[in-house]
Amino acid sequence: MKILIKRGRLIDPSQNLDIVGDLLIEEGRIVGWERNIEISEKVELIWAEGLWILPGLVDIHVHLRDPGEEWKEDITSGTLAALYGGVLRVACMPNTKPPNDTPEVTNYIIKKAQEKGWVKVLPIACITKNQEGKELTEFGRLKRSGAVALSDDGRWVQNSELMKRALHYAKNFDLPVISHCEDHSLTEGGQVNQGKMSAKLGLKEIPAMAEVIGVIRDLLLAKDTNYPVHLAHISSKEVLPFLRWAKEEGIPFTAETCPHYFTLTEKEVENYNTLAKVNPPLRGEEDVYAIKQALKEGIIEVISSDHAPHSELEKKVEFEWASFGMLGLQTLFPLSLNLVREEILSPLKLAEYLILNPSKILKIEPPSFKSNVLAEVILVSPYEKYILTEDLIKSKSKNTPFLNQELQGRVKKVILKDKIYDL
Repeated sequence: MKILIKRGRLIDPSQNLDIVGDLLIEEGRIVGWERNIEISEKVELIWAEGLWILPGLVDIHVHLRDPGEEWKEDITSGTLAALYGGVLRVACMPNTKPPNDTPEVTNYIIKKAQEKGWVKVLPIACITKNQEGKELTEFGRLKRSGAVALSDDGRWVQNSELMKRALHYAKNFDLPVISHCEDHSLTEGGQVNQGKMSAKLGLKEIPAMAEVIGVIRDLLLAKDTNYPVHLAHISSKEVLPFLRWAKEEGIPFTAETCPHYFTLTEKEVENYNTLAKVNPPLRGEEDVYAIKQALKEGIIEVISSDHAPHSELEKKVEFEWASFGMLGLQTLFPLSLNLVREEILSPLKLAEYLILNPSKILKIEPPSFKSNVLAEVILVSPYEKYILTEDLIKSKSKNTPFLNQELQGRVKKVILKDKIYDL
């Protein structure tokens, strides 16, 4: 089957491409793109005027809750949410039950994703056994089983000597290391950002200093080992001077943030709104502005969702007992599009942050419009406005502060290999 997409805005960061043109797909593979493709034989014709055509998004930070907490999410429901969000490759974090610290768990994730998933799943394995920060996992066996990176996400490897050995060990196997930077001695029992809201609500605070300490330590270890560390979900303006310093020093690192950190502030937790309880917490207005500027400068060069589904049982409780996290796969693109509307990023640069850069960090070939690669294509309407209702959310859980809010920017169609999904 041949598919011809005509008159869409083709955006492919791997080729520095941003033109209005046509894209031809045959038997599930990209044939090529031109400003105008004329074809006489029978094709499936898709008119895309007013739409952006992009390679599928790559989300480097997703929680699928499978195995062990399938009432919140499983691989099938999580990857369906990804499909509807235009995310065609999902890197899933290892804090499952049991955690992904053995080849057996990695194999389970890959096998189930192949059998019941909607999009490609890339397992991230634990740095330490059971994420306890005491003993390293077997990096080589994990990589051979299909793990694409290492992280103890949700927990920071507090022991600096152990983290140093982890970077040396990961270097031997060319495995990316992703760090959740948080000095837990400063955040134990913490609920919200340290500031006016924590004082107003009488909740134990999570200071930005905890993130800063974690970032500085990991940057110094990256410098010492000459091996890059990827810093997850940066949320605080206090971190950014150290990231600029590290860039100037040539320290190998990359950093990501999430849409909620450049969209929402700590005001969202007023009235004890547990849907806005995340870790790191939502910060202040100055932090939101600073994160946007860091994206503009390229100090932060990846945007991920940190998709973290929780059931009503874990959210409709007292704030102190509520779980941290919010959904993100279906809001990743529309919220990130605000950066284009605010002229912080160009459409091509946004695509780089959502597709090319996360692929580089994971050391995988990015989805693209290059000839003969598998078709992973999304068609999006950047201007369409809609209300995010529960019916539109494909996750098992519905925990998002954007529920029943207006979003702008919607994935309309996905072409995945030889299948066309009208969404």
